[in-house]
Amino acid sequence: MSTHRADVVVVGAGHAGVQLAVALATSAGPRGVLLLGAESGLPYERPPLTKKLLVGSDQPVPVPLRSAAYWDRSPVTLRTGTRVVSVDPDARTVGTDAGETIGYRDLVWATGGRAARCGLPGEDLRGVHSIRDLADLTALRRQLAGGAAARAVVVGGGYVGLEVAAGLRQLGLAVTLVEVAPRLLARVTGTVVSAAFTALHRRRGVDVRLGTAVTRLRADGDRVAGVVLADGTELAADVVVVGVGMRPEVDALLAAGARGDTGGVDVDEQCRTSLPGVLAVGDCARQANPWSATGAAMRVESVHNAGLHAAAAARALTGRLPAGPVPPRFWSTQYGVELRTVGLSAGDDEQVLRGDPATGSFSVAYLRGGRLAALDTVDRPRDFARGQALVAAAWQPTRAELIDPDTDLPRLQPAGTSVT
Repeated sequence: MSTHRADVVVVGAGHAGVQLAVALATSAGPRGVLLLGAESGLPYERPPLTKKLLVGSDQPVPVPLRSAAYWDRSPVTLRTGTRVVSVDPDARTVGTDAGETIGYRDLVWATGGRAARCGLPGEDLRGVHSIRDLADLTALRRQLAGGAAARAVVVGGGYVGLEVAAGLRQLGLAVTLVEVAPRLLARVTGTVVSAAFTALHRRRGVDVRLGTAVTRLRADGDRVAGVVLADGTELAADVVVVGVGMRPEVDALLAAGARGDTGGVDVDEQCRTSLPGVLAVGDCARQANPWSATGAAMRVESVHNAGLHAAAAARALTGRLPAGPVPPRFWSTQYGVELRTVGLSAGDDEQVLRGDPATGSFSVAYLRGGRLAALDTVDRPRDFARGQALVAAAWQPTRAELIDPDTDLPRLQPAGTSVT
């Protein structure tokens, strides 16, 4: 057993971990920063895994978050291929799967999560995939490269499931998408946007099955051959991709006594956990969210939120006060159609449509108590650009200010929260 020590140890080299390490490297804060990544190779951008990289080369090459030259000259020490499996908060050490012990003054947990499983019989068969990291995508692309896969079933109608369905259609596969909810994107958007993306996928040839559960996967030897639905229907499948969310990688923190559960580790506004000297950022961290209808603690899975958490943790570690809250942002691209969202629409009491979904360019404003709580934009980048400040200011519009798609949303005055 060997022991090393660093002022700050960051566990997880995804968006949140890298952005935090970079922020600390450029601040007047701690000098000894150790960034540990479980995967081999340079830390990379993950959103393209279900977008451009899915439909690109059979040997996908990810976009690095920072170049090799950056890490060579950075004061941050990057170590890849290192998985942390335990935390001792009293000794202020972490243990790796190689039996190494690493000491820290402050620890930042930025592990994200792993793909959630459905628990279905047959889920371990060959030909059943999820996409959470580069290895997952490479395995899927390797199967598709042989040309034998012609029929795909995608389980899950959220962002990932829809992006994968779009990519597989672009690659020429016959695709069926199965969603247990009565509509697509049910957790993140309203009925108008759900209907628009259902229509988009059906126009592109996807067989969309809503309100339908999968009960098991049928095998042919050790390989998947079909998907059996709750009504007894069987869908033939050469490839099955399961996209039903993620499970946060927080077991080691929970075992060490951190407050939370399998749904995430609880953090305050500075991303501090209940353990002394331990912070958590990104997809694994659950935080009170002032943009939700109730302000309840929740995890927000997005690159934007990873950046916000990284900035908050950097401020905490360098003795600075927290910044003000910023509304969450999300985006997805399917068949070249871009859905961008600011805010959280759940709990709205009024929706106002800007434009005609039939044209492929429209927005939906979500009001809560007469104030703008969220905005979905479909191929309307100007609405999205202005909407960010309006949601942040809890703008109280008239219906006339929202409904006309040919009239720009107002621009927020730089000096305050009034609008013109």
